[in-house]
Amino acid sequence: MYSQGTKGLSRIKSRIRELVAWADREICMEPDEFAHHVGWTVSRTGFGARRYRDPRFDQLRLPRRVHEEVT
Repeated sequence: MYSQGTKGLSRIKSRIRELVAWADREICMEPDEFAHHVGWTVSRTGFGARRYRDPRFDQLRLPRRVHEEVT
């Protein structure tokens, strides 16, 4: 079905993907652990890039405007 060359190339690509994923995890391990420890969400946005978000920001409200009476 496939030639030996295609299988070999597929294995090489797979191995490279695994190594890139491993390197990405290693680079971001400490910040990711900190974020999980304090309850933040972590979104991977690219190689070595993350977006960290504190879910408490979703609970913030704008302060009510204070209506002052001028007499």
